[in-house]
Amino acid sequence: MFIKKLEKVQLTVGVIFLSIFFLAVLFQVISRYFSISVIWTEEVAKYSFIWAVFMGAAVMVNRKDHFNFDYLSKKLKGKAKLTLSIMTDTILMLFCAALFYYSLAALSSFWNYNWVALPMLKMGYVWLSLPVMASTMVIYLCAHIATNVKKLAVGEEN
Repeated sequence: MFIKKLEKVQLTVGVIFLSIFFLAVLFQVISRYFSISVIWTEEVAKYSFIWAVFMGAAVMVNRKDHFNFDYLSKKLKGKAKLTLSIMTDTILMLFCAALFYYSLAALSSFWNYNWVALPMLKMGYVWLSLPVMASTMVIYLCAHIATNVKKLAVGEEN
C-alpha cells in the first residue's frame, strides 16, 4: 500500500515536471517566433526535464520496466528464478544506496550555486532530484527483495 502511494506521488511529480518542460519549450518556440528573447525558458526546460526523467526512472524500477537482461530469467523457473531476482535486485539496491550517499555529497556541494537566468533559484533544488530518485529506488528494491524472499520461504512459484 505504501509503495503504491509512493509510486503515485512520484509519478505525479514526474508528470508535473514533464508538463513544465513542455510549457517552457512551447513558450520558448512562441517567443522566438515573435522575435522576443526569453532566456529563462532554457534552464526551466532543462531542469524540469531532469526531475521528470529521474522520477520516471524510479517508477520504472518499481515496475521492473527498467533496463534489464531477461534472457536468463526467462529460462529459469521457480526457486532459481526467485533467487536470480533477489540477487539482481540486491546488486541494483547496493548501487542505488551508493548513488544516494554520493548524491547527498553533490547536493551539499552545489546547493548554493544559482541558476544563470534566474539567480534567485538555487541549483540545490535541481540536485535534490538525485537523492530523491535514489532513495525511492532503494525503497522499491527493498520491497521487491522482501516479496521474493517471502515467496522463496513458502515455496511459491514465480
